[in-house]
Amino acid sequence: MSPQAELQENVGLTKLNTLCVSATARYYMDVASLNDLRSALAWARDNGHKILVLGSGSNLVFAGNFDGLVIRMQIAARSWEQVDDKGATLVLGAGENWHDAVLYAARAGYRGIENLALIPGTAGAAPVQNIGAYGVELCDTLISVTALDRESNELLCLENAECGFAYRDSLFKRWPGRYIITGIRLRLSRTKPLQLGYRDLEDYLGDTVSQQLDVLTVAEAVMAIRRRKLPDPEMIPNAGSFFKNPVVPAEHFRELHAAHPDVVGYPQNGTVKLAAAWLIDQSGWKGYRNARVGVHNRQALVLINHSGGTGRDVLELASEIRQSVQERFGVNLEMEPGIVGG
Repeated sequence: MSPQAELQENVGLTKLNTLCVSATARYYMDVASLNDLRSALAWARDNGHKILVLGSGSNLVFAGNFDGLVIRMQIAARSWEQVDDKGATLVLGAGENWHDAVLYAARAGYRGIENLALIPGTAGAAPVQNIGAYGVELCDTLISVTALDRESNELLCLENAECGFAYRDSLFKRWPGRYIITGIRLRLSRTKPLQLGYRDLEDYLGDTVSQQLDVLTVAEAVMAIRRRKLPDPEMIPNAGSFFKNPVVPAEHFRELHAAHPDVVGYPQNGTVKLAAAWLIDQSGWKGYRNARVGVHNRQALVLINHSGGTGRDVLELASEIRQSVQERFGVNLEMEPGIVGG
């Protein structure tokens, strides 16, 4: 076991989740290698403790303390494989900062993940909810995921098709706790057309011809758009987009459009993806604040913890928002973050 993998007791987690809600782990361990991970799991199993694998804490809500072992994933690795004139494979350890990896690839001239710049979290967390933004999803470039299967104790290499990717969903999300991701492999390109069709990107880039753009410029444009619309967790604690964009049958959308002609929707294969931010805004929540938590005034998808709120404060607000959207539009909002403790 490496020096980092020291077992600690009663560790505060406030600074280890981007909502900055107060919580304590009964036991805690940093892991920087597969051996560390196996040792941590063995200790938890032998002592009868449940585990929580933590990356940067950007997509969860602590509803209370965690009475088990928190394993903070810090496996660092970044390398290139199968480099040729057309592209290369980027190999990332699960503990790598996702945004740093995006910029690393963009500065090297490789395309495919630049639209995912500034998404908080680690590389190991990215496949769990199949992160996506501005017309691109992780599954578009992911080759495989390396993960430890806790049922068999085997280290598996799961190809893209085996990961069950869907909108903000994956095998890893549907089987929480079974697979612990230790690394990912992405196939990036030097020649693939840049994905510029998303409206915010089109508006930001204006009349710039795509042939005149390089991948780093696109990444920087995405960063500028996100910073304009979304609060920095370092300044205003938040967990990013708190709700998924709901998908409804085409008939439901037609009914909504008849009653609300300005409803925002994106047709796809007989269904329509609605803009959750629009639904929340129209329900009167954008910019709302109570004494501790609220909704960001520029992006209704983002719940903020402005004055030391608890995880339960955040979840109560989320419940009120979901209820009001359901009552007004007949649409169920699904939360993106996982809920831990309590």
